Amino acid sequence: MEKALKQLREIDKEIVLLAHTAALLGWDQETYMPAKALYERSEQIALLQGMVHERITNPQCAELLAELGATPENPSGNAGLSELERAFIRETFRRHTRAAKIPQSLVVEMAKTTSVAQGVWIQARKASDFKLFQPHLEKIITLLKQIADCLGYTDSAYDPLLDEYEPWMTCREVEEVFSRLKEPLVQLVQQIVASKQRIDDTVLTHRFSADKQAEFNLFVLKAMNFEFERGRLDVSAHPFTTTLGMDDVRLTTRYNEKYFPTSLFGTIHESGHGLYELGFAEEIKGTLLGNAASLGIHESQSRLWENMVGRSLSFWKGFFPQLKRFFPEALNNVEYGQFYRAINCVKPSLVRVEADEVTYNLHIILRFELEKKLISGELVVEDLPQAWKQESKNLLGIEPENHAQGCLQDIHWSMGAFGYFPTYTLGNLYAAQFYDTLCREQPGLERELAQGNLKPVRRWLEENIHCHGAVYPAGELCQRVTGEQLNPRFFIEYLQKKYGALYDF
Repeated sequence: MEKALKQLREIDKEIVLLAHTAALLGWDQETYMPAKALYERSEQIALLQGMVHERITNPQCAELLAELGATPENPSGNAGLSELERAFIRETFRRHTRAAKIPQSLVVEMAKTTSVAQGVWIQARKASDFKLFQPHLEKIITLLKQIADCLGYTDSAYDPLLDEYEPWMTCREVEEVFSRLKEPLVQLVQQIVASKQRIDDTVLTHRFSADKQAEFNLFVLKAMNFEFERGRLDVSAHPFTTTLGMDDVRLTTRYNEKYFPTSLFGTIHESGHGLYELGFAEEIKGTLLGNAASLGIHESQSRLWENMVGRSLSFWKGFFPQLKRFFPEALNNVEYGQFYRAINCVKPSLVRVEADEVTYNLHIILRFELEKKLISGELVVEDLPQAWKQESKNLLGIEPENHAQGCLQDIHWSMGAFGYFPTYTLGNLYAAQFYDTLCREQPGLERELAQGNLKPVRRWLEENIHCHGAVYPAGELCQRVTGEQLNPRFFIEYLQKKYGALYDF
Protein backbone atom coordinates (compact mmCIF):
# COMPACT_ATOMS: atom_id res chain seq x y z
CA MET A 1 0.00 0.00 0.00
CA GLU A 2 2.89 2.36 0.81
CA LYS A 3 4.45 1.63 -2.59
CA ALA A 4 1.19 2.39 -4.41
CA LEU A 5 0.84 5.70 -2.57
CA LYS A 6 4.41 6.65 -3.45
CA GLN A 7 3.83 5.90 -7.14
CA LEU A 8 0.63 7.92 -7.12
CA ARG A 9 2.48 10.86 -5.58
CA GLU A 10 5.19 10.68 -8.25
CA ILE A 11 2.55 10.88 -10.98
CA ASP A 12 0.88 13.79 -9.18
CA LYS A 13 4.19 15.67 -8.96
CA GLU A 14 4.61 15.48 -12.74
CA ILE A 15 1.05 16.71 -13.24
CA VAL A 16 1.58 19.69 -10.94
CA LEU A 17 4.88 20.63 -12.63
CA LEU A 18 3.33 20.46 -16.10
CA ALA A 19 0.31 22.48 -14.96
CA HIS A 20 2.56 25.17 -13.49
CA THR A 21 4.55 25.30 -16.73
CA ALA A 22 1.35 25.75 -18.75
CA ALA A 23 0.31 28.47 -16.30
CA LEU A 24 3.60 30.29 -16.94
CA LEU A 25 2.86 30.36 -20.67
CA GLY A 26 -0.67 31.60 -19.96
CA TRP A 27 0.59 34.34 -17.66
CA ASP A 28 3.11 35.48 -20.27
CA GLN A 29 0.37 35.51 -22.92
CA GLU A 30 -1.71 37.90 -20.82
CA THR A 31 1.17 40.19 -19.83
CA TYR A 32 4.26 40.35 -22.05
CA MET A 33 3.86 38.06 -25.07
CA PRO A 34 4.12 39.74 -28.52
CA ALA A 35 0.75 39.73 -30.28
CA LYS A 36 1.93 37.70 -33.27
CA ALA A 37 3.04 34.83 -31.03
CA LEU A 38 -0.58 33.94 -30.21
CA TYR A 39 -1.10 30.97 -32.48
CA GLU A 40 2.14 29.17 -31.70
CA ARG A 41 1.50 29.85 -28.01
CA SER A 42 -1.86 28.11 -28.35
CA GLU A 43 -0.03 25.06 -29.72
CA GLN A 44 2.44 25.13 -26.84
CA ILE A 45 -0.27 25.33 -24.20
CA ALA A 46 -2.34 22.65 -25.93
CA LEU A 47 0.67 20.31 -25.96
CA LEU A 48 1.19 20.74 -22.22
CA GLN A 49 -2.52 20.35 -21.47
CA GLY A 50 -2.51 17.14 -23.48
CA MET A 51 0.46 15.84 -21.48
CA VAL A 52 -1.32 16.70 -18.22
CA HIS A 53 -4.48 14.91 -19.35
CA GLU A 54 -2.45 11.87 -20.43
CA ARG A 55 -0.92 11.53 -16.97
CA ILE A 56 -4.19 12.13 -15.12
CA THR A 57 -5.95 9.45 -17.18
CA ASN A 58 -3.05 6.99 -17.11
CA PRO A 59 -4.54 3.49 -16.51
CA GLN A 60 -1.85 2.99 -13.87
CA CYS A 61 -3.63 5.63 -11.77
CA ALA A 62 -6.80 3.54 -11.77
CA GLU A 63 -4.84 0.45 -10.73
CA LEU A 64 -3.06 2.27 -7.90
CA LEU A 65 -6.30 3.86 -6.66
CA ALA A 66 -7.99 0.45 -6.64
CA GLU A 67 -5.07 -0.98 -4.68
CA LEU A 68 -5.53 1.81 -2.15
CA GLY A 69 -9.24 1.00 -1.80
CA ALA A 70 -10.72 4.01 -3.61
CA THR A 71 -14.19 3.44 -5.06
CA PRO A 72 -17.10 5.71 -6.10
CA GLU A 73 -18.77 4.83 -2.78
CA ASN A 74 -15.53 5.35 -0.81
CA PRO A 75 -13.24 7.70 -2.79
CA SER A 76 -10.92 8.25 0.21
CA GLY A 77 -9.63 4.69 0.21
CA ASN A 78 -8.62 2.45 3.09
CA ALA A 79 -9.58 3.53 6.59
CA GLY A 80 -6.12 2.72 7.96
CA LEU A 81 -4.49 5.60 6.10
CA SER A 82 -3.83 9.03 7.64
CA GLU A 83 -6.18 11.97 7.15
CA LEU A 84 -3.83 13.62 4.63
CA GLU A 85 -3.34 10.38 2.73
CA ARG A 86 -7.07 9.76 2.50
CA ALA A 87 -7.64 13.35 1.33
CA PHE A 88 -4.93 12.91 -1.31
CA ILE A 89 -6.54 9.69 -2.54
CA ARG A 90 -10.01 11.28 -2.58
CA GLU A 91 -8.89 14.21 -4.71
CA THR A 92 -6.81 11.99 -7.00
CA PHE A 93 -9.75 9.66 -7.50
CA ARG A 94 -12.02 12.57 -8.35
CA ARG A 95 -9.51 14.06 -10.77
CA HIS A 96 -8.83 10.74 -12.50
CA THR A 97 -12.40 9.52 -12.86
CA ARG A 98 -13.56 12.90 -14.17
CA ALA A 99 -10.73 13.32 -16.68
CA ALA A 100 -10.83 9.70 -17.86
CA LYS A 101 -14.28 10.34 -19.31
CA ILE A 102 -12.98 13.08 -21.64
CA PRO A 103 -10.93 12.08 -24.73
CA GLN A 104 -7.49 13.63 -24.88
CA SER A 105 -8.24 14.95 -28.36
CA LEU A 106 -11.13 16.98 -26.90
CA VAL A 107 -8.90 18.35 -24.13
CA VAL A 108 -6.27 19.45 -26.66
CA GLU A 109 -8.90 20.99 -28.95
CA MET A 110 -10.38 22.97 -26.07
CA ALA A 111 -6.94 24.19 -24.96
CA LYS A 112 -6.08 25.38 -28.48
CA THR A 113 -9.49 26.99 -28.99
CA THR A 114 -9.51 28.91 -25.71
CA SER A 115 -5.88 30.03 -26.04
CA VAL A 116 -6.69 31.67 -29.38
CA ALA A 117 -10.07 32.91 -28.12
CA GLN A 118 -8.47 34.78 -25.22
CA GLY A 119 -6.25 36.70 -27.59
CA VAL A 120 -9.17 37.48 -29.90
CA TRP A 121 -11.31 38.51 -26.90
CA ILE A 122 -8.74 41.15 -25.98
CA GLN A 123 -8.88 42.56 -29.51
CA ALA A 124 -12.70 42.38 -29.62
CA ARG A 125 -13.02 44.08 -26.24
CA LYS A 126 -10.74 46.93 -27.30
CA ALA A 127 -12.75 47.39 -30.48
CA SER A 128 -16.08 46.69 -28.76
CA ASP A 129 -16.79 44.29 -31.64
CA PHE A 130 -18.70 41.15 -30.62
CA LYS A 131 -18.74 39.82 -34.19
CA LEU A 132 -14.98 39.38 -33.98
CA PHE A 133 -15.33 37.11 -30.94
CA GLN A 134 -18.59 35.37 -31.88
CA PRO A 135 -17.23 32.40 -33.89
CA HIS A 136 -14.73 31.60 -31.16
CA LEU A 137 -17.43 31.60 -28.48
CA GLU A 138 -19.63 29.41 -30.66
CA LYS A 139 -16.85 26.86 -30.96
CA ILE A 140 -16.15 26.96 -27.22
CA ILE A 141 -19.81 26.28 -26.40
CA THR A 142 -19.88 23.38 -28.87
CA LEU A 143 -16.85 21.85 -27.15
CA LEU A 144 -18.31 22.47 -23.68
CA LYS A 145 -21.48 20.59 -24.64
CA GLN A 146 -19.32 17.68 -25.81
CA ILE A 147 -17.44 17.71 -22.51
CA ALA A 148 -20.72 17.77 -20.55
CA ASP A 149 -21.96 14.79 -22.55
CA CYS A 150 -18.73 12.90 -21.82
CA LEU A 151 -18.96 13.60 -18.09
CA GLY A 152 -22.65 12.78 -17.97
CA TYR A 153 -25.47 14.43 -16.09
CA THR A 154 -28.97 13.74 -14.83
CA ASP A 155 -30.68 17.11 -14.77
CA SER A 156 -28.75 19.78 -16.67
CA ALA A 157 -25.72 19.89 -18.99
CA TYR A 158 -24.64 22.82 -16.84
CA ASP A 159 -24.11 20.55 -13.81
CA PRO A 160 -20.83 18.90 -14.87
CA LEU A 161 -19.45 22.29 -15.93
CA LEU A 162 -20.31 23.85 -12.56
CA ASP A 163 -18.81 20.82 -10.81
CA GLU A 164 -15.41 21.68 -12.28
CA TYR A 165 -15.27 24.80 -10.11
CA GLU A 166 -17.60 24.03 -7.19
CA PRO A 167 -17.35 20.28 -6.53
CA TRP A 168 -20.57 18.49 -5.58
CA MET A 169 -22.81 21.52 -6.22
CA THR A 170 -25.58 21.44 -8.84
CA CYS A 171 -27.27 24.08 -10.96
CA ARG A 172 -30.48 23.60 -8.99
CA GLU A 173 -28.68 24.25 -5.70
CA VAL A 174 -27.19 27.46 -7.07
CA GLU A 175 -30.64 28.56 -8.19
CA GLU A 176 -31.94 27.95 -4.66
CA VAL A 177 -29.13 30.01 -3.12
CA PHE A 178 -29.74 32.86 -5.54
CA SER A 179 -33.46 32.80 -4.84
CA ARG A 180 -32.77 33.15 -1.09
CA LEU A 181 -30.56 36.16 -1.78
CA LYS A 182 -32.56 37.96 -4.40
CA GLU A 183 -35.48 39.23 -2.31
CA PRO A 184 -33.39 40.63 0.58
CA LEU A 185 -31.04 42.27 -1.93
CA VAL A 186 -33.89 43.84 -3.85
CA GLN A 187 -35.41 45.12 -0.59
CA LEU A 188 -32.07 46.57 0.47
CA VAL A 189 -31.64 48.38 -2.84
CA GLN A 190 -35.16 49.77 -2.50
CA GLN A 191 -34.38 51.04 1.01
CA ILE A 192 -31.23 52.72 -0.24
CA VAL A 193 -33.04 54.34 -3.17
CA ALA A 194 -35.81 55.57 -0.85
CA SER A 195 -33.33 56.95 1.68
CA LYS A 196 -32.91 60.73 1.91
CA GLN A 197 -29.23 60.15 2.58
CA ARG A 198 -27.18 60.80 -0.56
CA ILE A 199 -23.54 59.86 -0.99
CA ASP A 200 -21.25 61.93 -3.19
CA ASP A 201 -18.61 59.74 -4.84
CA THR A 202 -17.19 62.33 -7.26
CA VAL A 203 -13.97 62.37 -5.24
CA LEU A 204 -13.17 58.99 -6.84
CA THR A 205 -13.25 60.47 -10.34
CA HIS A 206 -10.52 63.05 -9.85
CA ARG A 207 -7.29 62.32 -11.68
CA PHE A 208 -5.20 59.68 -9.93
CA SER A 209 -2.02 58.97 -11.89
CA ALA A 210 -1.40 55.32 -12.74
CA ASP A 211 2.19 55.53 -11.44
CA LYS A 212 1.06 56.74 -8.02
CA GLN A 213 -1.72 54.16 -7.95
CA ALA A 214 0.90 51.48 -8.58
CA GLU A 215 2.99 52.79 -5.67
CA PHE A 216 0.04 52.82 -3.30
CA ASN A 217 -0.98 49.32 -4.41
CA LEU A 218 2.46 48.04 -3.45
CA PHE A 219 2.20 49.84 -0.10
CA VAL A 220 -1.09 48.07 0.67
CA LEU A 221 0.16 44.68 -0.56
CA LYS A 222 3.15 44.90 1.75
CA ALA A 223 0.80 45.71 4.65
CA MET A 224 -1.20 42.60 3.70
CA ASN A 225 2.08 40.68 3.97
CA PHE A 226 2.13 39.60 0.34
CA GLU A 227 5.60 38.10 -0.10
CA PHE A 228 7.24 39.68 -3.13
CA GLU A 229 10.09 37.19 -2.99
CA ARG A 230 7.41 34.61 -3.82
CA GLY A 231 5.32 36.63 -6.28
CA ARG A 232 4.87 39.82 -8.30
CA LEU A 233 2.30 42.31 -9.59
CA ASP A 234 1.88 43.12 -13.30
CA VAL A 235 -0.70 44.64 -15.66
CA SER A 236 -3.21 42.76 -17.84
CA ALA A 237 -6.44 43.45 -19.69
CA HIS A 238 -8.42 41.65 -16.98
CA PRO A 239 -7.02 41.25 -13.43
CA PHE A 240 -6.15 37.67 -12.46
CA THR A 241 -4.01 35.55 -10.16
CA THR A 242 -2.10 32.49 -11.31
CA THR A 243 0.22 30.04 -9.57
CA LEU A 244 3.41 29.13 -11.41
CA GLY A 245 4.98 27.20 -8.55
CA MET A 246 4.87 26.57 -4.81
CA ASP A 247 6.71 29.86 -4.29
CA ASP A 248 5.70 31.74 -7.42
CA VAL A 249 2.28 33.41 -7.45
CA ARG A 250 1.60 36.18 -9.97
CA LEU A 251 -1.01 38.93 -9.58
CA THR A 252 -2.16 41.38 -12.23
CA THR A 253 -4.21 44.56 -12.12
CA ARG A 254 -5.30 47.35 -14.46
CA TYR A 255 -5.38 51.12 -14.06
CA ASN A 256 -8.04 53.76 -14.67
CA GLU A 257 -6.81 57.27 -13.93
CA LYS A 258 -10.38 58.58 -13.96
CA TYR A 259 -11.80 56.06 -11.47
CA PHE A 260 -9.61 55.28 -8.48
CA PRO A 261 -11.28 52.08 -7.14
CA THR A 262 -10.61 50.04 -10.29
CA SER A 263 -6.98 49.28 -9.55
CA LEU A 264 -6.80 49.42 -5.75
CA PHE A 265 -9.71 47.10 -5.01
CA GLY A 266 -8.82 44.88 -7.96
CA THR A 267 -5.32 44.55 -6.54
CA ILE A 268 -6.54 43.83 -2.99
CA HIS A 269 -8.95 41.28 -4.46
CA GLU A 270 -6.24 39.46 -6.40
CA SER A 271 -3.90 39.58 -3.44
CA GLY A 272 -6.56 37.76 -1.41
CA HIS A 273 -6.34 34.97 -3.97
CA GLY A 274 -2.56 35.13 -3.93
CA LEU A 275 -2.23 34.91 -0.16
CA TYR A 276 -4.41 31.79 -0.22
CA GLU A 277 -2.11 30.18 -2.79
CA LEU A 278 0.97 31.10 -0.75
CA GLY A 279 -0.51 29.89 2.54
CA PHE A 280 -0.79 26.14 1.97
CA ALA A 281 0.87 23.99 4.62
CA GLU A 282 4.30 22.60 3.79
CA GLU A 283 3.11 19.00 3.69
CA ILE A 284 0.62 19.69 0.87
CA LYS A 285 2.62 22.15 -1.23
CA GLY A 286 3.34 20.89 -4.73
CA THR A 287 0.52 18.34 -4.61
CA LEU A 288 -3.08 18.46 -5.76
CA LEU A 289 -4.01 19.16 -2.13
CA GLY A 290 -2.12 22.44 -2.52
CA ASN A 291 -5.20 23.92 -4.15
CA ALA A 292 -8.38 25.64 -3.00
CA ALA A 293 -11.17 23.55 -1.54
CA SER A 294 -13.38 25.11 -4.23
CA LEU A 295 -13.51 28.31 -6.21
CA GLY A 296 -16.23 29.56 -3.87
CA ILE A 297 -13.75 29.22 -1.00
CA HIS A 298 -11.03 30.83 -3.13
CA GLU A 299 -13.31 33.74 -3.93
CA SER A 300 -14.20 34.12 -0.26
CA GLN A 301 -10.57 35.00 0.46
CA SER A 302 -10.43 37.76 -2.15
CA ARG A 303 -13.87 39.11 -1.20
CA LEU A 304 -13.09 39.13 2.50
CA TRP A 305 -9.98 41.21 1.88
CA GLU A 306 -11.52 43.46 -0.76
CA ASN A 307 -14.84 44.23 0.95
CA MET A 308 -14.97 43.20 4.61
CA VAL A 309 -11.49 44.63 5.22
CA GLY A 310 -10.65 46.95 2.31
CA ARG A 311 -13.96 48.84 2.25
CA SER A 312 -14.35 49.05 6.02
CA LEU A 313 -14.30 52.24 8.06
CA SER A 314 -11.57 50.84 10.31
CA PHE A 315 -9.27 50.11 7.36
CA TRP A 316 -9.50 53.69 6.08
CA LYS A 317 -8.89 55.16 9.52
CA GLY A 318 -5.47 53.55 9.22
CA PHE A 319 -4.75 53.93 5.52
CA PHE A 320 -6.35 57.20 4.45
CA PRO A 321 -3.52 59.39 5.78
CA GLN A 322 -1.14 57.38 3.60
CA LEU A 323 -3.44 57.67 0.60
CA LYS A 324 -3.51 61.45 0.97
CA ARG A 325 0.28 61.42 0.96
CA PHE A 326 0.24 59.75 -2.46
CA PHE A 327 -2.52 61.99 -3.86
CA PRO A 328 -2.34 65.35 -2.03
CA GLU A 329 -4.05 67.35 -4.80
CA ALA A 330 -6.97 65.02 -5.43
CA LEU A 331 -7.64 64.44 -1.71
CA ASN A 332 -6.55 67.73 -0.19
CA ASN A 333 -9.92 68.63 1.35
CA VAL A 334 -11.26 65.11 1.80
CA GLU A 335 -11.70 63.36 5.17
CA TYR A 336 -11.50 59.59 5.63
CA GLY A 337 -15.20 59.33 6.51
CA GLN A 338 -16.14 61.07 3.27
CA PHE A 339 -13.84 58.77 1.33
CA TYR A 340 -15.27 55.71 3.11
CA ARG A 341 -18.78 56.71 2.11
CA ALA A 342 -17.69 57.33 -1.48
CA ILE A 343 -16.14 53.88 -1.96
CA ASN A 344 -19.32 52.31 -0.57
CA CYS A 345 -21.76 54.33 -2.66
CA VAL A 346 -24.54 52.12 -4.03
CA LYS A 347 -25.70 52.63 -7.59
CA PRO A 348 -26.15 50.27 -10.52
CA SER A 349 -23.14 50.06 -12.82
CA LEU A 350 -22.43 48.31 -16.09
CA VAL A 351 -19.06 46.80 -15.15
CA ARG A 352 -19.10 43.85 -12.75
CA VAL A 353 -15.63 44.41 -11.30
CA GLU A 354 -16.60 47.99 -10.37
CA ALA A 355 -20.00 47.12 -8.88
CA ASP A 356 -20.81 47.89 -5.25
CA GLU A 357 -21.41 45.12 -2.73
CA VAL A 358 -25.19 45.46 -2.81
CA THR A 359 -25.69 45.19 -6.56
CA TYR A 360 -22.70 42.96 -7.38
CA ASN A 361 -24.61 39.71 -7.15
CA LEU A 362 -27.13 40.97 -9.70
CA HIS A 363 -24.26 40.95 -12.17
CA ILE A 364 -23.60 37.33 -11.28
CA ILE A 365 -27.25 36.37 -11.66
CA LEU A 366 -27.24 37.98 -15.12
CA ARG A 367 -24.25 35.91 -16.26
CA PHE A 368 -25.50 32.73 -14.62
CA GLU A 369 -28.85 32.95 -16.37
CA LEU A 370 -27.30 33.68 -19.77
CA GLU A 371 -24.69 30.96 -19.69
CA LYS A 372 -27.27 28.38 -18.61
CA LYS A 373 -29.30 29.33 -21.69
CA LEU A 374 -26.25 29.20 -23.95
CA ILE A 375 -25.42 25.68 -22.78
CA SER A 376 -29.00 24.45 -23.02
CA GLY A 377 -29.39 25.95 -26.49
CA GLU A 378 -32.22 28.21 -25.42
CA LEU A 379 -30.02 31.16 -26.42
CA VAL A 380 -27.79 31.23 -29.52
CA VAL A 381 -24.49 33.10 -29.44
CA GLU A 382 -25.53 35.53 -32.15
CA ASP A 383 -28.32 36.83 -29.90
CA LEU A 384 -26.14 37.16 -26.80
CA PRO A 385 -25.51 40.94 -26.99
CA GLN A 386 -29.22 41.72 -27.14
CA ALA A 387 -30.03 39.19 -24.41
CA TRP A 388 -27.34 40.74 -22.21
CA LYS A 389 -28.77 44.18 -22.83
CA GLN A 390 -32.26 43.06 -21.84
CA GLU A 391 -31.14 41.20 -18.71
CA SER A 392 -29.09 44.22 -17.64
CA LYS A 393 -32.15 46.40 -17.96
CA ASN A 394 -34.30 43.90 -16.02
CA LEU A 395 -31.84 43.38 -13.15
CA LEU A 396 -29.90 46.64 -12.94
CA GLY A 397 -32.18 49.12 -14.66
CA ILE A 398 -29.45 50.19 -17.08
CA GLU A 399 -28.29 49.06 -20.52
CA PRO A 400 -24.75 48.85 -21.93
CA GLU A 401 -23.96 51.34 -24.65
CA ASN A 402 -21.53 49.00 -26.39
CA HIS A 403 -20.29 45.41 -26.34
CA ALA A 404 -17.24 46.23 -24.20
CA GLN A 405 -19.59 47.35 -21.43
CA GLY A 406 -21.77 44.30 -22.01
CA CYS A 407 -21.02 40.75 -23.08
CA LEU A 408 -17.32 41.38 -23.82
CA GLN A 409 -16.35 42.80 -20.43
CA ASP A 410 -15.25 39.50 -18.82
CA ILE A 411 -12.50 37.12 -19.91
CA HIS A 412 -14.17 34.00 -18.48
CA TRP A 413 -16.12 32.77 -21.50
CA SER A 414 -13.06 33.10 -23.75
CA MET A 415 -11.38 30.69 -21.33
CA GLY A 416 -14.27 28.24 -21.55
CA ALA A 417 -15.05 28.91 -17.87
CA PHE A 418 -18.80 28.29 -17.90
CA GLY A 419 -19.96 27.52 -14.37
CA TYR A 420 -17.34 29.84 -12.90
CA PHE A 421 -19.47 32.94 -12.29
CA PRO A 422 -21.73 31.44 -9.55
CA THR A 423 -18.63 30.91 -7.41
CA TYR A 424 -18.35 34.69 -6.99
CA THR A 425 -21.64 34.85 -5.12
CA LEU A 426 -20.81 31.73 -3.15
CA GLY A 427 -17.54 33.44 -2.26
CA ASN A 428 -19.42 36.45 -0.91
CA LEU A 429 -21.45 34.17 1.33
CA TYR A 430 -18.46 32.24 2.62
CA ALA A 431 -16.54 35.51 3.17
CA ALA A 432 -19.25 37.02 5.36
CA GLN A 433 -19.54 33.84 7.40
CA PHE A 434 -15.75 33.55 7.85
CA TYR A 435 -15.42 37.23 8.75
CA ASP A 436 -18.15 36.96 11.35
CA THR A 437 -16.17 34.16 13.01
CA LEU A 438 -12.92 36.10 12.72
CA CYS A 439 -14.42 39.17 14.42
CA ARG A 440 -15.93 37.10 17.24
CA GLU A 441 -12.64 35.31 17.86
CA GLN A 442 -10.62 38.55 17.71
CA PRO A 443 -12.73 41.30 19.31
CA GLY A 444 -9.91 43.84 19.00
CA LEU A 445 -9.66 43.47 15.23
CA GLU A 446 -11.21 46.85 14.33
CA ARG A 447 -8.68 48.60 16.56
CA GLU A 448 -5.82 46.81 14.80
CA LEU A 449 -7.16 47.74 11.36
CA ALA A 450 -7.54 51.37 12.42
CA GLN A 451 -3.83 51.34 13.27
CA GLY A 452 -2.96 49.99 9.83
CA ASN A 453 -2.13 46.52 11.14
CA LEU A 454 -3.43 43.82 8.77
CA LYS A 455 -1.31 40.98 10.17
CA PRO A 456 -4.07 39.56 12.42
CA VAL A 457 -6.31 39.02 9.38
CA ARG A 458 -3.56 37.30 7.38
CA ARG A 459 -2.58 35.13 10.33
CA TRP A 460 -6.15 34.01 11.14
CA LEU A 461 -6.94 33.16 7.52
CA GLU A 462 -3.71 31.24 7.12
CA GLU A 463 -4.22 29.24 10.31
CA ASN A 464 -7.89 28.46 9.73
CA ILE A 465 -8.33 28.28 5.95
CA HIS A 466 -5.20 28.65 3.82
CA CYS A 467 -3.10 25.93 5.40
CA HIS A 468 -5.71 23.23 4.71
CA GLY A 469 -5.84 23.71 0.93
CA ALA A 470 -8.08 20.99 -0.50
CA VAL A 471 -7.73 18.62 2.45
CA TYR A 472 -11.38 19.27 3.37
CA PRO A 473 -14.26 19.76 0.92
CA ALA A 474 -15.78 23.26 0.97
CA GLY A 475 -18.79 22.35 3.09
CA GLU A 476 -16.69 20.51 5.66
CA LEU A 477 -14.16 23.36 5.83
CA CYS A 478 -16.93 25.89 6.44
CA GLN A 479 -18.34 23.68 9.21
CA ARG A 480 -14.91 23.32 10.87
CA VAL A 481 -14.16 27.05 10.76
CA THR A 482 -17.54 28.57 11.60
CA GLY A 483 -19.41 25.76 13.32
CA GLU A 484 -22.13 25.49 10.67
CA GLN A 485 -22.73 24.93 6.97
CA LEU A 486 -22.88 27.80 4.49
CA ASN A 487 -25.65 30.17 5.57
CA PRO A 488 -26.66 33.25 3.48
CA ARG A 489 -27.92 35.11 6.54
CA PHE A 490 -24.39 36.22 7.48
CA PHE A 491 -23.98 38.03 4.18
CA ILE A 492 -27.46 39.56 4.29
CA GLU A 493 -27.01 40.77 7.87
CA TYR A 494 -23.55 42.18 7.02
CA LEU A 495 -25.01 44.23 4.17
CA GLN A 496 -28.03 45.39 6.17
CA LYS A 497 -25.89 46.56 9.09
CA LYS A 498 -23.26 48.32 6.99
CA TYR A 499 -25.53 50.01 4.48
CA GLY A 500 -28.26 50.76 7.01
CA ALA A 501 -25.68 52.90 8.81
CA LEU A 502 -24.42 54.46 5.60
CA TYR A 503 -27.90 55.32 4.31
CA ASP A 504 -29.51 56.07 7.66
CA PHE A 505 -32.31 53.51 7.87
